[in-house]
Amino acid sequence: MAFGRLERAKGAEPMSDINVTPLVDVMLVLVVIFIITAPLLASAIRLDLPKTDAAKPGDPPRFVTVAVDKAGQVFFDDRPVTQSELGAALQEAARANPDTEVQLRADQGVPYGRVVEVMGEAQKASLNRIGFIADTPDTATEP
Repeated sequence: MAFGRLERAKGAEPMSDINVTPLVDVMLVLVVIFIITAPLLASAIRLDLPKTDAAKPGDPPRFVTVAVDKAGQVFFDDRPVTQSELGAALQEAARANPDTEVQLRADQGVPYGRVVEVMGEAQKASLNRIGFIADTPDTATEP
């Protein structure tokens, strides 16, 4: 009887690559879960709210424009007015809407005192919201 060597086949070598199939499976399951649950997280309470006039959305804030040119002439909404007419117009605007903003546009050559007089008329009319309008250097026009 002869004893001989049996040929053995070499076994499979270990894999050094990552198996991404289970990772893809888990990610797809998570995506499906998020797709299904996302609409449920949003508040979807359907209500039939009562109707009332008091629930109207507020009007946008109103403003009037007061301009003072280089000569000191005052303009209320682009029409020339005297000091007394300016006071009356500002009081009328305050009666219409107490939250009216006065947008003050004054030429840079106007004396400070004249601007303060216009501001005083606005404050007499109980209009305390005064905005100063100015140009940016790139939009300012040279005469």
